[in-house]
Amino acid sequence: MNNSAKTSLDFRNTNSLWCSVLVETLVRLGLQQAVISPGSRSAPLTFALTRHPGVECIPVLDERSAGFFALGLAKRHQRPVALVCTSGTASANYLPAVVEAHESGVPLLLLTADRPPELRDCHSGQTIDQTKIYGSYVNHQHECAVPDATLAMLCYLRQTVAHAYGSTLGSAAGPVHLNCPFRDPLPPVADQVTLPSEESLKGFFDGLVKEENRQPAAVTLPVRWMARGLIVVGPNESINGKDFARSVGRISRALGWPVLADALSPVRNHAAQSGHLVVHYDALLRNERVADSLRPDQVICLGGWPTSKELRAWLQRSDPEVVLQTERLTNEDGLHLRTRFHRTQLVAWSAGFTGRRPVTRFLRDWQSQNRRAARMLTAGLKAGPGLIEPKWPGVLAAKLPPGTPCFFASSMPVRDAEYFWPAGNRRQQIFFNRGANGIDGTLSTALGLAHGGRPAVLVTGDLALLHDTNGFLSRPKFKGSLTVLLINNAGGGIFEHLPVAQFGPVFEEYFATPQQVDFAKLCTAYGVDHFLVSDERHLEALVTKLPRSGLRVLEMRTSRKQDAAFRKQLFSQLSVD
Repeated sequence: MNNSAKTSLDFRNTNSLWCSVLVETLVRLGLQQAVISPGSRSAPLTFALTRHPGVECIPVLDERSAGFFALGLAKRHQRPVALVCTSGTASANYLPAVVEAHESGVPLLLLTADRPPELRDCHSGQTIDQTKIYGSYVNHQHECAVPDATLAMLCYLRQTVAHAYGSTLGSAAGPVHLNCPFRDPLPPVADQVTLPSEESLKGFFDGLVKEENRQPAAVTLPVRWMARGLIVVGPNESINGKDFARSVGRISRALGWPVLADALSPVRNHAAQSGHLVVHYDALLRNERVADSLRPDQVICLGGWPTSKELRAWLQRSDPEVVLQTERLTNEDGLHLRTRFHRTQLVAWSAGFTGRRPVTRFLRDWQSQNRRAARMLTAGLKAGPGLIEPKWPGVLAAKLPPGTPCFFASSMPVRDAEYFWPAGNRRQQIFFNRGANGIDGTLSTALGLAHGGRPAVLVTGDLALLHDTNGFLSRPKFKGSLTVLLINNAGGGIFEHLPVAQFGPVFEEYFATPQQVDFAKLCTAYGVDHFLVSDERHLEALVTKLPRSGLRVLEMRTSRKQDAAFRKQLFSQLSVD
């Protein structure tokens, strides 16, 4: 038996040996982090994880917050993170994070403790039916056997866990669920059961090799590329942003096509590498004449479609031929166009595009209209009243330290980024929860993203932050720096841009749902630093240099009705010649 197995296995009782085999298997495969919520039934898992030197264990009280904290960790490091909870409704609180992980392809391994079979369906305390609780939102689920300290059953456990871990990875990356029943005793005390000897487990883990995040190999897709073509880049959380942008730029230069890049992709922050970049497409496509003149015959979509509703509707009207490149096995074409899927890695595929095509009139027209929209947006923002919401993207893009990880909450922050985040070369890393597009777990995901890494920023509205204030409970165990830019517009600003906004009192109470929380006092209750942003220069000063550690909230108070009216007026100016 090798030394690492000797130090990691716990022979104090059946449960402790079972769970130490489980954890040692995971560590051999590559597990490095686990997020653990408190509970009695999960004690064997908790003891096994916390005693292993290869696992960083992070305690999080609220299971919903824990799920999103783990999601953020997995996004940042692009490797599986384990989640542990006790039996009963605790496991149900993971569901929102499981859904997001499934929809965005993030690897999570859920280890939910449970009562043994004889204590189910008999009104035993803290017991619900946990089998298949996550339905179709997991890649794989398995009801583990009740721990049995025989060599044959330990071999079953090792192989079951190895399969589960591998199922979180690859082109179909996502969450996996192992439901783990335990009998007493739950703590690591003697249970009078004869256990296998250390000698009998010699070489037990030797067949395990570290799992890699396998991706499909590049294949050739024969296509006749046309002159009037576009490259559309959707949301992408690649941590190798420069390589991603270089790949996009290689295709753009070879074909002579414009690149329409979502603000949630690395492309806007690596503009020099990205080819013929266009970032103001949402604004310029609001002009009917311009939009009609720029229609493409062919589109390459990289990853998936951008956030912009203007772009999506325009593409559906244009009905171009589409080649959609993605590493995922799921259907990523929500527009239902004439689409062929090319399932491959972008870097490998882009290597087949060589040379540089001369600039065409189609490309010049796109570039000219992009410059026109940029001038009008810049002038409009400069003339805007005070510290309005649309100003934060320009401030962060220009003033944040290069390479800063930024997490954008869904709803208005994502859309303001799409509208107003400029092209640049400061290498900000953009992250988001756009798998299911919800506001669940916004703060906790950002905390997980920032944990153990470089100082990061979260941009969120007031409702998204209030939806996850239990995330602040992680502050004492948080290792890192997170600056929260809170856009406090007293309600749901996104709804001001929807048709429902015209329906008076019902709209205000049941859609905008204004809140009256004193965020300074809320921050004080959690021991979080709070700053009220006074103007644009104050915001610039607060984000130019980020703290090395800790958690702080920068509250930017705005008027959602005024800001919605400003956006509408600005876009209406762009829609006319």
